[in-house]
Amino acid sequence: MESHRTVIGVLDLQGAVREHIAVLERLGVDVRRVRLPQELEELDGLIIPGGESTTVGKLMERYGLDVAIQRRAGEGMAVFGTCMGMIVMAQRIEGSDQQRLGLMDICVRRNAFGRQVDSFEADIDIPSLGEDPVPAVFIRAPIVLDAGPDVSVLGEWDGMPVAVRQERFLGAAFHPELTDDTRIHNLFVQMASEDRR
Repeated sequence: MESHRTVIGVLDLQGAVREHIAVLERLGVDVRRVRLPQELEELDGLIIPGGESTTVGKLMERYGLDVAIQRRAGEGMAVFGTCMGMIVMAQRIEGSDQQRLGLMDICVRRNAFGRQVDSFEADIDIPSLGEDPVPAVFIRAPIVLDAGPDVSVLGEWDGMPVAVRQERFLGAAFHPELTDDTRIHNLFVQMASEDRR
């Protein structure tokens, strides 16, 4: 019997879709672009890239992707949100009632580091990924203000959580797809493979 090849989708509404796909292809993963609810059905995992959270939230609602993603996540599909993706995965967004998926027990602050011109790069220690720090690109990045008891903080910058995991959900305030380091994507592929039901 042929072994199942992990299938990861990238939500193709906005953001660094091509860059995420390129990293996943380097890891030898079967990758799909996702624009419609039915394209979620065969996935083991879904990446929600950066972008503008209010716009993406409205687009997900318009196409019925929000409900479909919540349903598939409830069935065991792993979900990884980077930057804006982590914002829409949060249950709580400071000062906002915008559309969100509410998958992770976290409260986030949008644009915590300022505007686009305040973007920066930093090395983040993520002990579970090895001794070498992870290069991180922050672009209008959020931070996690508060995390529930089931949320593990994987990495911090300046004392603030910027990489978190809750069971089969992964969130990063930065853009790992804009560096050559594939460790976070590889972690997510492992999560998607293990959590398959």
